[in-house]
Amino acid sequence: MTIRTRSFSALGALALGLLVISPVAAPAQDAPPALRLTAARVSIAGTSNIHPFTASTTDVRMSRLVLAPADGDRLQSAAKAGGVEAFDITIRAASLTSPKEGLDKNMHKALKTNQHQDITFRLLRLEPAAAANSLRAIGLLKVAGVEQEVAFAIKIAVNASTITVMGELALLMTDYGITPPKAMLGMLKTDPKITVTFDTVFALPQVTTF
Repeated sequence: MTIRTRSFSALGALALGLLVISPVAAPAQDAPPALRLTAARVSIAGTSNIHPFTASTTDVRMSRLVLAPADGDRLQSAAKAGGVEAFDITIRAASLTSPKEGLDKNMHKALKTNQHQDITFRLLRLEPAAAANSLRAIGLLKVAGVEQEVAFAIKIAVNASTITVMGELALLMTDYGITPPKAMLGMLKTDPKITVTFDTVFALPQVTTF
């Protein structure tokens, strides 16, 4: 064996030894959300030429939440205008169900759930509101593949460990390219106006100790 070959062999052995004894860096993990969504219900209500109707779901997922830096209480800071920098939420459209028999199939068809499985909302900003414990939310709502900017009032209740956010929003189905559902061979016709209400609860993430 030549000196040159022995040199490369020694370098290879040294490199292998370093790999064996050196700790492998663990992959970086995303930081836990500042708040976690612990409960949510979204409901819609409307009318037809025969009777009113409702539908609701608890299949609500928070995909992003970024809070502004807080000097004091995190929950109290989040409940103020400018307290939330980013917030995205997703609702599975086909999970909306009604107590009225036969309504779900027509509702899911109108929502085009085969092509657009999710209803999404992305917050743009929170603004002050005149009423106490209230804010004005402005964001982008996407339904049946159509996205529109919306604005609505929300009510906020904060206690020691949770923050509850409630609100409602009036919409026109036709603004989202949705044809108001019909039933009973066209005898039942729904009004394009609906009201969306939501009730959500957020909590501080649990800290695991060892």
